[in-house]
Amino acid sequence: MHFHDCFVRGCDGSVLLESTANNTAEKDAIPNLSLSGFDVIEDIKEALEAKCPGIVSCADILTLAARDSVSVQFNKPMWEVLTGRRDGTASKSSEVLANIPAPFFNFALLKQSFANKGLTLHDLVVLSGHCNLFSNRLFNFSGKGDQDPSLNPSYANFLKSKCKSLSDTTTTVEMDPNSSESFDSDYYSILLQNKGLFQSDAALLTTKQSKNIVNELVRQNKFFTEFAQSMKRMGAIEVLSGSAGEIRRKCSVVNS
Repeated sequence: MHFHDCFVRGCDGSVLLESTANNTAEKDAIPNLSLSGFDVIEDIKEALEAKCPGIVSCADILTLAARDSVSVQFNKPMWEVLTGRRDGTASKSSEVLANIPAPFFNFALLKQSFANKGLTLHDLVVLSGHCNLFSNRLFNFSGKGDQDPSLNPSYANFLKSKCKSLSDTTTTVEMDPNSSESFDSDYYSILLQNKGLFQSDAALLTTKQSKNIVNELVRQNKFFTEFAQSMKRMGAIEVLSGSAGEIRRKCSVVNS
């Protein structure tokens, strides 16, 4: 959710805003329909408002929650979070597709998408570790009813056993097989076996420089260090401060 927030209008909590009668918010754009945890952010906000009203922004809560959701399994904060962000007052679904990297992006498009936010190739590879979104790779990769040749054949057969056709829009599969409930570097090991689920995953192996980074990140300690640095850089994208924006009283609506 933090990634989806920061890539549209910066880290301003705009992804948390609800749609209104006159505006469809980011939250209801197609790339964001799979997001969850909005109620958790709202509960945290409510508790903070009861203790120190008007002090902690929803944007900061979301950034801290992203850090803590990763850190909880290690019983310690995995990186420092600078606070002081203010909340945005606008949220438009029309801006989401233009800013969130799509799962079918090739390497050039992914690199440009991250560069647009002031992030590096290293950040791209480090932060990429997150059925109808990939079924074209199984059944119609080049428009000729074929399979993506870069996809591991045995993994492709497994996916086909789960997703039967291009029209399957309900079946879900793990993006990180056997490690989807843990925070670790297993994604990169899977990637090197050509088992990246999305075309954008496979794209990370298409240049020597990005593949070298993937090989580095297989090492757990290296991954943790690099992930922490990239998350801090992402959390600083187009931050509102000073008199810009506001401190929302409730994360799902702007102050009246």
